[in-house]
Amino acid sequence: MEVVLKSLSKHFTDRKGNVAKALNDLDVTIPSGKLIGLLGPSGCGKSTTLYLIAGLHKPTQGQIFFGDSDVTNVPPEKRGIGLVFQNYALYPHLTVRQNIMFPLENMKMPKDEAIKIAQEMADLVDIGKLMDRKPKELSGGQQQRVAIARALVKKPRVLLLDEPLSNLDARLRLQTREEIKKIQRETGITTIFVTHDQEEAMSISDEIILINAGVFQQMDHPQKVYDEPANLFVAKFLGNPAINIFHGQIKTGVLSVNGVELDKGFKGEDRNVVVGVRPEAFYLDNKGKIEINVEFVEHIGRDITVVGNVENQNDSKVRIIIPSDHYNDVFDKSRLGFTPKRMYIFEETGERIK
Repeated sequence: MEVVLKSLSKHFTDRKGNVAKALNDLDVTIPSGKLIGLLGPSGCGKSTTLYLIAGLHKPTQGQIFFGDSDVTNVPPEKRGIGLVFQNYALYPHLTVRQNIMFPLENMKMPKDEAIKIAQEMADLVDIGKLMDRKPKELSGGQQQRVAIARALVKKPRVLLLDEPLSNLDARLRLQTREEIKKIQRETGITTIFVTHDQEEAMSISDEIILINAGVFQQMDHPQKVYDEPANLFVAKFLGNPAINIFHGQIKTGVLSVNGVELDKGFKGEDRNVVVGVRPEAFYLDNKGKIEINVEFVEHIGRDITVVGNVENQNDSKVRIIIPSDHYNDVFDKSRLGFTPKRMYIFEETGERIK
């Protein structure tokens, strides 16, 4: 089921009459049968977007389409959505079976048929042998699967997941996100999930939608967004360690950092710009164009991370990742030279130039 958001906005007004724009003029098309990650920092508007799609919020302006059907004013229970909340919202006094069957009982489905479908969904999410247990007898990951099974039992057109892995420990997050991807592939249901965890979004999403302060930033395949960020926010938000930022200048078409020429052929007037280089996009070079005052070196398995600072650059520390076979070249050195293999150039406003 394709989901189309047209000029979608949501504004909230507090008791004093102040207006907060949680979402502002969002235009996106979510392709049918795909797993889409809604990604962004806390408070950016991603959960608001999910609740608008679900029908829990009414938009200030704009429209929501499921396929060719305008569902903007359709109540949640008639939209054909399955919704899984961050806290799972399971009924503690009911068994797993009863929790999964609950939506079907509300639909007045015959009990024998409801039991059969509930078992099918439980088997799909690999909790088929836990049907007689209560939620308190389950692990966090198992509770999450019960919530997903309950959302799937009505065979929804769209599955919505709000921070589905945030309550799990690191090991269970990894395992459960793989399960979510597997379930989505097996069911073919258009699935939209909210997360602030970039690794989580990039690892299982077919595409990601990046939002900041209620404003759309970029939508594409995760690796494409990482490799070709639309602006400075996207470049800084994606990547761990974060992209290295340097303050540069363009004069007579030549880009330089700390007076060292890095590139040329730029158009427009002379101006200050921002240069971004991913930690892995350097190579060690004794005559390198960027010199780093080394603070320490981390040797972790196959990679080395050189941490330091660059003179006249006041941003956070520079982190450079290079293969571990360079360990002897960087060990116990106080100053090292590096040359960027790939740079991103941005206006100070954040607009990407190159």
